[in-house]
Amino acid sequence: MTTTINLYSRQLWQRFDGWIFREDVEGYITRMQAAGYRLRSICRATRMVGEYARWLIDDHNDGSDVSPKTVSSFLSHRRKIGKLRNGDRSAVFRFLAEQLDAGAVDGLPIADPHEQILNSFSEYLRRTRGFHPTTIKASVYYARPFFREIWNGADELAQISRQDIISYIERHVRDRSISTMQGVFTRLRSFLRYLFTAGLLDKDLSSSIPAISGRRHAKLPKFLTPVQLQSVLDACNRTTSAGRRDYAILLLLARLGLRAHEVSKLALDDIDWQIGVVSITGKAGTQSVLPLPCDVGTAIADYLVNDRPSSVSRQVFLRLETRKVGFPTATGVILVATRALKRAGITGIANVRSHVFRHTLATDMIRSGATLNEIGQVLRHLSHDTTRIYAKVDLPRLRLLSQPWPEGAR
Repeated sequence: MTTTINLYSRQLWQRFDGWIFREDVEGYITRMQAAGYRLRSICRATRMVGEYARWLIDDHNDGSDVSPKTVSSFLSHRRKIGKLRNGDRSAVFRFLAEQLDAGAVDGLPIADPHEQILNSFSEYLRRTRGFHPTTIKASVYYARPFFREIWNGADELAQISRQDIISYIERHVRDRSISTMQGVFTRLRSFLRYLFTAGLLDKDLSSSIPAISGRRHAKLPKFLTPVQLQSVLDACNRTTSAGRRDYAILLLLARLGLRAHEVSKLALDDIDWQIGVVSITGKAGTQSVLPLPCDVGTAIADYLVNDRPSSVSRQVFLRLETRKVGFPTATGVILVATRALKRAGITGIANVRSHVFRHTLATDMIRSGATLNEIGQVLRHLSHDTTRIYAKVDLPRLRLLSQPWPEGAR
């Protein structure tokens, strides 16, 4: 395999008419092999780094301008021309991270005042607020362009005014969907409150960011019928390792209503086979113990005994492309659910993906006579308001609340 990959990488570099990164790429390939990546994944990652090298030569002359900023620009270019596929982003950033660790390229300047403050903001969210790393990463991601646009880094930070913030909002409020911008604005308010708390602003300017009008829970939750759910489960090819792994993941989503990140982080030590329960770490670090249904336990055991390779990782489910590591984020589980829905021919649930199984469980429960409190306990909702959305799918009970038309009304 090593000979095949090295030959492929050389042929690829010759096709791209440039040999920058040659030694780096060969080391990159070696490390991917050691991590257990499959031949197909290594070839795809190498090809993507080659595309990045060619783009650097075309747009940055000798290709010496290598940084997180140029990687982001390259990926944006690929997305605009419709050639950005799953795994491409991680392949290039993984290559960049290795170069940064080796000192081959320079990262963001440590003297950059924007990055210094953003790093302090990140530490504040981690130490003081106790946020999850994914939440911290998203907060910094949205704060960075906002911060760079409203402050040039040279003038006094305290000179930022409410009008500067309002002007930024007016320019960018239509950049994304309403629901996405609601989340963006929440994170920007948090950043402005931090600047005030840290003494970098004289006034708390978080109120300068208005609330976006959007009716919460205005739509009915998307869910699957029993026939559709069974078709999704049946679409898994359980004669293969991938199919048995995906089947166990889908059962956890469907029977227990777990969130994608809860499945991705599920550890071997979380399952007590003796008494048949599983421990779940939910939102805000909440701990819950749920019964393990027989069919779910059987599917997980089948995967563990027959398909899961030996690994130092304690995560239950390992990736297929890198067979020695678990899912780094919830994305892997979301993709498993998305592909399963597509195989079963389920349409009309765009942007719901793995969460549709959670909605389906709640809908089945309420139609079986369960109360909202019981549903909230099973789904481990932190707020009763979150559970109330499912009252809208209980049409028989809602009809009992409707008032008859006045006599003679048409």
